[in-house]
Amino acid sequence: MSRYFSAKYAKLKPYVPGEQPQGRKFIKLNTNESPFPPSPRAVAAAAEAAKGLNLYSDPECRALNAKLAEVYGLAPNEFLCVNGSDEILNFAFMAFCDATHPAVFPNISYGFYKVFADLNGIPCREIPLKSDFTIDADDYIGAGGMVVIANPNAPTGVALPLSDVERIVAGNPDSVVLIDEAYIDFGGETALPLIRKYKNLLVARTFSKSRMMAGARLGFGAACPELLADLNAVKYSTNPYNINSMTMAAGIGALDDEAYTRECTAQVCAARDWTTAELCRLGFKLNDSSTNFVFAAHPHVGGKELYEKLRERGFLVRHFDTPLLKDYNRISIGTQAQMEQFIAAVSAILEEAKCVAR
Repeated sequence: MSRYFSAKYAKLKPYVPGEQPQGRKFIKLNTNESPFPPSPRAVAAAAEAAKGLNLYSDPECRALNAKLAEVYGLAPNEFLCVNGSDEILNFAFMAFCDATHPAVFPNISYGFYKVFADLNGIPCREIPLKSDFTIDADDYIGAGGMVVIANPNAPTGVALPLSDVERIVAGNPDSVVLIDEAYIDFGGETALPLIRKYKNLLVARTFSKSRMMAGARLGFGAACPELLADLNAVKYSTNPYNINSMTMAAGIGALDDEAYTRECTAQVCAARDWTTAELCRLGFKLNDSSTNFVFAAHPHVGGKELYEKLRERGFLVRHFDTPLLKDYNRISIGTQAQMEQFIAAVSAILEEAKCVAR
């Protein structure tokens, strides 16, 4: 760091994104991206929008909000579009937390929650998951701060029933409850219909996973207009033109091709279920995943060792080298063909270690 770096950030531990390799070819199963390209309608719409890049994008995202409203059965003023769902998370930490109103989230979840708390100087309370990696809704009733829950959770892949989500929202009437639904299209039940029932509910969604647009950086928050007004105050104080014209157009194109989204999502879920069965056959311990990844540990091969041996063979998975997670690897789901190659590589590694299930 330079000597000019502010002391208030001296202890900040930035989020570490998954490896994006340059040069060497890998089968990339480490960052929960889709193995499929975006909808052709999204690509065509983005190309058309490129002709107008001399002009600023619409800061209100009116056309995109209208399309979101059509797809999700809500009103355009119940959406706030953002530069990836990470931005709605940061806006929420800025808008709804302070020194006397902390953030509350699971101790095993999306790593950016802790980063956003630290970045904004917000105290946080991390609640341990149960031994089976599930969330106990009772732990979040009357939490005394903004509750942030990824549902389904990451990196565990476990979904919380909507009834429990509603109990948490109802149990914190004086605080915002943020439900991060990045993976909801792969399993679980969305809380979007509840935003009209509860004024303290904010739902975050992304186009990165099921809509195959991770590189576009597009997400949205859904909530009552009053809550979104708070978030807009933050947005317009930082970057009014937070979504570029091409991304906005691509988002509309993707939403205009729901059949493509459903087909690709179904293929990912089928490959996930096949991979889960194969890993179980090989002796791995897994939770039931409601996402586009699985979270797996083997009793005889350490998580880091497996990660390194897979990397040597041209496969990238995500290993979290922390005391609670060191035995596990998070494995994104690729195409069926990619997952068959992956299982073959895992089988070879276990054979070398003499621990293949017979």
